[in-house]
Amino acid sequence: MANESFDLVVIGAGPGGYVAAIRAAQLGMTVAMVEKRTTLGGTCLNVGCIPSKALLQSSHLFEEVGHDLGTHGIVVEPPKLDFAQLMKRKGEVVGATTKGVEFLFKKNKITTFQGAGRIEKAGTVSVLAADGAVKDTLTAKNILIASGSEVTPLPGVAVDEKKIVSSTGALELSEVPKRLVVIGAGIIGLELGSVWRRLGSDVTVVEFLDRIAPGIDDEVTKHFQRALAKQGLKFKLGAKVTKAETGASGVKLTVEPAKGGAAETLEADVVLVAIGRRPFVEGLGLDKAGVKLTVRGRIEVDAHLQTSVPGIWAIGDVIDGPMLAHKASEDGIAVVETIAGQKGHVNWDLVPSVVYTQPEVAWVGKTEEQLKQAAVAYKIGKYPFTADPRSRANGTTEGFVKVLADKGTDEVLGVHIIGAEAGTMIAEACTAMEFSASAEDIGRICHAHPTVSESLKEAALAAWDKPIHL
Repeated sequence: MANESFDLVVIGAGPGGYVAAIRAAQLGMTVAMVEKRTTLGGTCLNVGCIPSKALLQSSHLFEEVGHDLGTHGIVVEPPKLDFAQLMKRKGEVVGATTKGVEFLFKKNKITTFQGAGRIEKAGTVSVLAADGAVKDTLTAKNILIASGSEVTPLPGVAVDEKKIVSSTGALELSEVPKRLVVIGAGIIGLELGSVWRRLGSDVTVVEFLDRIAPGIDDEVTKHFQRALAKQGLKFKLGAKVTKAETGASGVKLTVEPAKGGAAETLEADVVLVAIGRRPFVEGLGLDKAGVKLTVRGRIEVDAHLQTSVPGIWAIGDVIDGPMLAHKASEDGIAVVETIAGQKGHVNWDLVPSVVYTQPEVAWVGKTEEQLKQAAVAYKIGKYPFTADPRSRANGTTEGFVKVLADKGTDEVLGVHIIGAEAGTMIAEACTAMEFSASAEDIGRICHAHPTVSESLKEAALAAWDKPIHL
């Protein structure tokens, strides 16, 4: 058993925790990482963002070869899916990414302790074995909680990771299911649903709300649903799953209208439960340490991300804000810079979000609905990818760019993109908005031609005055 002392002990090696640990080491701190997995990277790198994006890319290429290359004059025999190789590649991508984090830890002399972390009091963390026994006791000037989140369970639908799966199980299926029902039309459900639809599944998405992708601008959402429906995804909106029965032939789901009405039965080979995630705080010893929670069950922090106990900090999915890997990373950097006496800061109003389907959806800032609710006078600039020369050349004309700007000052308040390269394009909008750019500012920046990013310039011009190419 080790009894060691550090400047900082981090609990959780996900994108928030491992980035914080590296930055702390760069700032001269001695750092320990407590991680219950045998590999670093947390949910995102191991069973979330990275493996899902690998499958999204592979399934997109399979779909493209099978259906889209003919318009380019490229004739291909009907493609054959080597499912074992597809899943092997996904594993290799995950392995390379987690090994990269291991290398960075060694480079920055970060000490890793494998096990669950439990805070005994301010300044003391126990590392627990799987049976709950204390393996190591660590003391630290500061403790950072970066334990992330876990899948939210659905009453009446027990996950077995075989026929009824969470997002983790959906990344490890042994074959392409003929019929897949996705419960939840949020980002995770839509991304994974689109993966298996492209690979050959008949996919039905059941959503309690009367719309998909809550939180996205309404106009974008409507276009997004039409695009996914054209690809073969089926939607049952305003519906709730009340029961699941697993048998030899698959799963029978009882589905009822959310507002009441007659129930119906859906049959599937596999059911994916994707109704969201919840902060993972169980077993951290928060009560014993005196760390307060919010009414929503997240850890309460101040403007500098310090908890109710001095010297204990929290970031990422366990605190308020979007449950996004990049947001957690920025949180982590801000905390350790604050500890080091610097001015750590995150602009939580400008955290971008991306849905990695095809087309992608990306946004930053306010939606139209939020501006209306706040009674902000605004103007809209839109530019469709059908008008963009590079998008036409690429054969990716689905979607548009939408810029929302203050009607009086012209400051950009929100940017919403649905299109093939939305996730990459949104970075320019984040940069511009971080410096309080006006629509005119973006519209007057010289963009390379022909590029897809010219569409953002044109949408900004449309918000300020008039687009050139529309």
